[in-house]
Amino acid sequence: MDGKQRADIRPGQQVEIVLKKDQPTGRRTRGVVRRILTNSPTHPHGIKVMLEDGQVGRVQAVLDASAPQ
Repeated sequence: MDGKQRADIRPGQQVEIVLKKDQPTGRRTRGVVRRILTNSPTHPHGIKVMLEDGQVGRVQAVLDASAPQ
């Protein structure tokens, strides 16, 4: 999954995000979703989330589709 649909993302899932500072390079950071920050059902650049370690960025890939719901 590409992370552009809010319905595809749940807290506890492992994802790859792009941090704001890494947007020019596209460097991805891997982590576990703590909170979903985007309210709209879709976003063309990826749904914004906060990871367990506090980092915030836009989801580029959902790695763990079987996270608890």
